[in-house]
Amino acid sequence: MTEIIRQSWPILILLAVFYFLTFMPEQKRRKAYLELIGSLKTGDIVTTRGGIVGRITVINEDRIILETGPDAVRIEMTRNAVANLVRKETVPEA
Repeated sequence: MTEIIRQSWPILILLAVFYFLTFMPEQKRRKAYLELIGSLKTGDIVTTRGGIVGRITVINEDRIILETGPDAVRIEMTRNAVANLVRKETVPEA
């Protein structure tokens, strides 16, 4: 019985190393992404997962409206469609 326990230590150590190298960085990325999604404000310029760059004009609970292009086309999408924040801008509230 003690031989089995002694032989299983290297496997347990490898599993622990695998966990810390694989899952911990993913948890950090996910936390940073959720903070980004939660901090979006009207006027921020963002890039979507589909590659669209636009300025946020309206923010609802789970949806945003982006204004993009020279004709100011408005596109409604979920907050989770945002891939990253290009630039923060402050827009005076009316």
